[in-house]
Amino acid sequence: MRLIAAEVLAIGDELLYGQTLDTNSHYISGELDKVGIKVVRRTTIGDRVGDILKAFEEAEARADIVIITGGLGPTSDDLTKPCLATYFNCEIKIHPEALQDVTEFFSRRGRELTELNRQQAALPVCCEKITNPFGTAPGMWFDRNDKIFVSMPGVPHEMRHMVTDEIIPRLLKKFRLPVIMHQVIRTVGIGESFLAERISSWESALPPHIKLAYLPGEGGVALRLTAIGDADAIRKEFDMLIRAIEPLAGEYIFGYTGDPLEVVVGRLLLERNLTLSVAESCTGGYLSHLITSIPGSSRYFEGSIIAYATEIKAKELNVMRATLESHGAVSEPTIREMATMVRKKFNTSIGVATSGVAGPGGGTPEKPVGTVWIAYADKEKVVAKKLHLSKDRLVNIKLTSTAVLNLIRQNVK
Repeated sequence: MRLIAAEVLAIGDELLYGQTLDTNSHYISGELDKVGIKVVRRTTIGDRVGDILKAFEEAEARADIVIITGGLGPTSDDLTKPCLATYFNCEIKIHPEALQDVTEFFSRRGRELTELNRQQAALPVCCEKITNPFGTAPGMWFDRNDKIFVSMPGVPHEMRHMVTDEIIPRLLKKFRLPVIMHQVIRTVGIGESFLAERISSWESALPPHIKLAYLPGEGGVALRLTAIGDADAIRKEFDMLIRAIEPLAGEYIFGYTGDPLEVVVGRLLLERNLTLSVAESCTGGYLSHLITSIPGSSRYFEGSIIAYATEIKAKELNVMRATLESHGAVSEPTIREMATMVRKKFNTSIGVATSGVAGPGGGTPEKPVGTVWIAYADKEKVVAKKLHLSKDRLVNIKLTSTAVLNLIRQNVK
């Protein structure tokens, strides 16, 4: 079965200026992938006729389907419709059904239909109209030489309804599509190069039709396997590959779905009927935010103390002043006491803690920016770990929070 390729074109100067984030291309790519259409390129084009026409030509040469968003408004800088008329060599005329749609749209809102808005109903005569129930600009469907061009409004909610209700069903009728399947293997606590070295034999043995991508993130790396073909056969191969990678990197693998680490840890706490409390210093509440962002977290999360100042560590967490004076707030003895005391204060199964030099200032030769201590405490043990992170404050906060979640995962049995 032939792979069907698509290209997504997002039109508008506001996208190039960085004034508007192009979420449309991201959404369209995901929806096409679900039905077995491979997006081979995504391009952003400004409001210039020559650039738009050239993009049409290049996209048609590469892809079976060209999906366009933006540039369908009623003002002079909206160029997509006239450019499509030029490209397909057909005139633009008022479309009766489109005119009825836009007239009713304004009537329902008690607004007058101006001549400018009336022109929204003007379409290239060589296209099929795609109804837009949520706006005034209809979509357009062009079919020439077995190549499909689709033009949709740039307004995200209008575009999304059009994709799911109209475009995808039409494409499924037009093309015989293969199945594109992905399997994600999510790891934490290991860098990309170290992971690649660990699984090199596994990677070398991958079948040619299964492609591997490394997707590094903050604190971990996701491995994405992609294959095209028979769904049942691919699932069996993915299962075999998961079993084969676990002996090599199992200690770093925390999941095989899109669930982030905080979801996996929350599920683990629920399964073990355990409760959690948190003492945060350098993370300033971010760790608690991650934990409580998960619906149902109240079933295992009791609360937290942001003991940012040294004095608060002593007063609220009962960290011994002798410990703070002898070793400082960023130290193993302090972090062990923080985790132990927050667990006792909240009477939870587990207590965890963070303390470090997030930066960009505050570092010393002995404790430079990026020096962080984290700890895990339960009724039987206390585990502390020293991290050497970056000079970027926000990155350090996120990496520390991820490391604590991983510490919980590693120690909950």
